[in-house]
Amino acid sequence: MLVFVMVSHTRQRRTLFLPIVIKSGAGDKEYETISLAPLSVRPELQKQGIGGRLIKEGLEACKKLGYGSVIVLGHPEYYPKFGFEPASKWGIDDPFGAPEEAFMALELKEGALEGVSGVVDYPEEFNDV
Repeated sequence: MLVFVMVSHTRQRRTLFLPIVIKSGAGDKEYETISLAPLSVRPELQKQGIGGRLIKEGLEACKKLGYGSVIVLGHPEYYPKFGFEPASKWGIDDPFGAPEEAFMALELKEGALEGVSGVVDYPEEFNDV
C-alpha cells in the first residue's frame, strides 16, 4: 500500500512526499523514510516563497507523522536552504546515478540517520510522478 503526504496540489503548485526505504548494502537491513518529490511551482509564480512554504509545511507534516528523515533528489543550490545535506554524508546512495551534490538528506530528528547506509529503494509509483 502506498501512503503519501500531499501538502498542496493545484494548477499553480504541487509537492508530494512518498515513503521510501533505504536498503543496506548486504540487504539485511531496511530503514523507512520519506522522499520529497516532486515539488513544482508554475514559472510565473516562482521567486515568491511558495516553494519554500510548501517544503516547510511538508517537512513539519512528515515530522508529525513520525518520520525521522527526508530524502530529496534536487537542485543542490536550493534544498540546502532547508537543511538538506549530501546523503553521502551518511553513506546513502541513490539508484539513479545522480550527481552526489544533488542527492540529499535531512534529519527531522537529530541522529535519525546515524548508522543508516545503503541504497534508496523507490516504489514503482515514484516513476509516475
